[in-house]
Amino acid sequence: MATDWLGSIVSINCGESLGVYQGRVSAVDQVSQTISLTRPFHNGVKCLVPEVTFRARDITELKILEIPGPGDSRRCGDLQQMETGIPGVGCQVGPSQNGTGKVLKKPISSSAPQNIPRRTDMKNQDLIISPQQQCSKSYMDRHLETLTQSKGFRRRHNSWSSSSRHPNQVTPKKSGLKNGQMKSKDDECFGDDIDEIPDTDFDFEGNLALFDKAAVFEEIETYERRSGTRSRGTPSEKPARYRHDENILESEPIVYRRIVVPQNANKEFCTDSGLVVPSVSYELHKKLLSVAEKHGLTLERRLEMTGVCASQMALSLLGGPNRLNPKNVHQRPTVALLCGPHVKGAQGISCGRHLSNHDVHVILFLPNFVKMLESITNELNLFSKTQGQQVSSVKDLPDTPVDLVINCLDCHENAFLRDQPWYKAVVDWANQNRAPVLSIDPPISEMELGIDAKWSLALGLPLPLGERAGRVYLCDIGIPQKVFQEVGINYHSPFGCKFVIPLHST
Repeated sequence: MATDWLGSIVSINCGESLGVYQGRVSAVDQVSQTISLTRPFHNGVKCLVPEVTFRARDITELKILEIPGPGDSRRCGDLQQMETGIPGVGCQVGPSQNGTGKVLKKPISSSAPQNIPRRTDMKNQDLIISPQQQCSKSYMDRHLETLTQSKGFRRRHNSWSSSSRHPNQVTPKKSGLKNGQMKSKDDECFGDDIDEIPDTDFDFEGNLALFDKAAVFEEIETYERRSGTRSRGTPSEKPARYRHDENILESEPIVYRRIVVPQNANKEFCTDSGLVVPSVSYELHKKLLSVAEKHGLTLERRLEMTGVCASQMALSLLGGPNRLNPKNVHQRPTVALLCGPHVKGAQGISCGRHLSNHDVHVILFLPNFVKMLESITNELNLFSKTQGQQVSSVKDLPDTPVDLVINCLDCHENAFLRDQPWYKAVVDWANQNRAPVLSIDPPISEMELGIDAKWSLALGLPLPLGERAGRVYLCDIGIPQKVFQEVGINYHSPFGCKFVIPLHST
C-alpha cells in the first residue's frame, strides 16, 4: 500500500521550526514511520542534499501535489514543473477511521502564493538523511564552505553534526525565538540560489533611455498650471536673490556721478560703492575753503575737524581696538609727527593732540622760528597740556623705527622751506626710519614731495595727486552743500555714514 505513493510529488509541512519541504517520494518505511524525498526543496529553495528523510511525529501536514501515472511510478510528472513550484493537481492525505491513508482530491490554484512559515525554535526535532544518498560528509562540507564564501551568501541549511549521532543524521542547532527570527531574516536576504544570479550586468543607460524626462516635466508643468500651484520655474526664470546689504524694495536707479565740477577734472576717483569723485585744482580748492570760512567755517573749526579725521584714520592704521585697549598698555604705539611752520603743520599738531588723548605716544617735531602763526601757537598751547613730546632737533627723534610717521612738512606756498637744512635732515631721517608714512593734505607736484607716502588724506575734495602720494583717502571737514554750489560745484556727499572714505583711481 505504501509503495503505491512512490514517485509522487508531495509537500510536507513540519511546523514553524522546520518549515515546508517539497520533493518526490523515494521511500516509505511503515516500520520506522519515516518518509524520504528525493531532490527536495525547503521553503521554495533547492536543498543541497539529494535526499531527506522525515519522521511521522515531525510531520504536521502532507499534501500530494502530483500522482504518477500507471506504469511509471518513479518518473511520473515533469521534473521541471516541480522545480519551478507550479503543481498541477494537489490532494491532501489525512487519517481515516481504519488507520489507512485517505486521499481527498482538491484543486490547487497555481497563482496563489505559498505561505512559507518562519523558523522559530528548533527544539529536539531531527532531520534524518537516508543511507541511499550518493555524496559523502566531507564532500558536502567543502561544498557548503565554498557556497558561504562566494558573493556574501550565507549557509542556508543546517550544518553537519559532529556529535555521536548517526553519521548521516543532521540535527539543527537549538535556538530561541529571537535567534530564529534572525535566521529567518538572513534566509530572506541571502536565501536566493546562487544559480539564479544573472551573468550579465544591469544596463543602466538602456533603462534610463526609456524614461522620457522632458515629457514627464511637461506633464508636471501642465498639471501645475491647471491646478494653480506654484510652478517649478526654468533656469531662465530664477527668482532674484539679494545679499544681506541689498534692499529688496525697488528704488530709483543709482546715479554714480553726483559731483560735477565746473572744469574738466584732470583725474577722477571712485568710492567703494562706485560713486565718482572728481579731483579739483588747487585754485578751486583754495577758493572753496575761503568761501566756507566767509560763511562761518573758520580756520579753527577746520583745523579741529581735520585733526579729528586724521587721528581717526591714524588710530585705524595703528591697529584700532586690537592694539589700543587697556590690556595692551605694554604695547603703546609711537607716532612721529613732522610739522612745518604753516597751516598744514597746524593741522598735524591738532591730529597729534587727539592721538595723545587716545594713549598714543606722540613725538612732535617743529623747527624753531622767531615768529609763529597764531593758529600754530594756539595748537601748540593745547598740545602742551597732553603727554605728547615736542622736539625741534632731528637728533631728538627716536633712532629705532616708530609705528607711524605723519608728514605735515610740505605746503603749497612756502616752497623755500625745502631748501632749509632742518627740512633736509628730517626728510633723511624719515626715509631711513622705514616706518609707514601718512601725509595730510599733500601738495600736487610730486617734485615737492621729499617723503614717499603710503597713505594720503585729502580734505573735502581731492587734488590730482600722483603715485608718490600712495593710496588716497578723503575726509569730510564739514563744508555745507550750498558752499559747494556757490563756487560752481554740483555736490552730493559721497561719505554716507563715515567721515573718512578710501578713494580708488579710475
